[in-house]
Amino acid sequence: MSSPDQDIEIIGPDGVPVGVVRRIPPPPQRLWLHVLLLLTTFVSTTLVGGIAFGDVPSTFKPRSLLDLLFHPAVVTAGLEFSLPLLAILLAHEMGHYVACRYHRLDATLPFFIPVPFGIGTLGAFIRIRSPLMTKSELFDVGASGPLAGFVVALPVLFAGISLSTPVAALPPTGAMIFGEPLAFKALAWLVHPNIPPGGDLLLHPVGFAAWFGLLVTALNLLPFGQLDGGHVAYATLGPWQRRVAWPLLAVLVVLGFWWPGWWLWAVIALVMRVRHPWIPDEHGELDRRRRILGWVCLAVFIVCFTPEPIKLLP
Repeated sequence: MSSPDQDIEIIGPDGVPVGVVRRIPPPPQRLWLHVLLLLTTFVSTTLVGGIAFGDVPSTFKPRSLLDLLFHPAVVTAGLEFSLPLLAILLAHEMGHYVACRYHRLDATLPFFIPVPFGIGTLGAFIRIRSPLMTKSELFDVGASGPLAGFVVALPVLFAGISLSTPVAALPPTGAMIFGEPLAFKALAWLVHPNIPPGGDLLLHPVGFAAWFGLLVTALNLLPFGQLDGGHVAYATLGPWQRRVAWPLLAVLVVLGFWWPGWWLWAVIALVMRVRHPWIPDEHGELDRRRRILGWVCLAVFIVCFTPEPIKLLP
């Protein structure tokens, strides 16, 4: 029994679902909640970015915390960090959302997660209420987010590197070194080709936002379970994703000896299931366009990935 606004599942003669007739999903609900979370995340990322990157003159003597937070240098640096970061995250999630609407999947608008530490947010997510039944649905939903986020991150990265300052040498102690993925290295060489050996870039807040955008893209493309990369790998490789998932997790654990954060992501992969859940279309074939985009996703992962994202000098 189904109502006109419900999906109709098609069952094969052996009792296995073989398809589904999608109905037009309902319009977004609780729009106020999504807007509130986005605005709260905008405030938290602006405050965190302003405190981290605001160049307040040493002669400035704040009478209260509010005086410091509303100093023009803090506000400017905060906006230079928060706006491009949120643009990348929003593009990522809206990529998923648009793909869901294209396939008539019932999905929510993005939920942003504000926090008062780190970069001011734990990211964002959408909730998909409809089951994914075919490889084309699975691939489009999985690939659309990272690709959309990467398309926005590239010009932001170019601008951030252009605004950054080359230095001949890093401080001998206490510096925080950010790993440079291939996309970062290529644009840094293009914009600042004359950085001497041993030199580096003092990243502008816009550059930091783009760097985090690349990291988020790489993390989401890890080929495990319900991560975007898990969807893409399973849609592209079929049963092979379920065979290589555990060896790939072992690689991630080994990388944890260079950056312990990979151990956290190994735990996340375990919680979200390392092997992708079975779908009825497991042995189906993707069309040529999606197979090409699968290789594009792999290339995006490679140019965004760095084995040691953050290192503290003693």
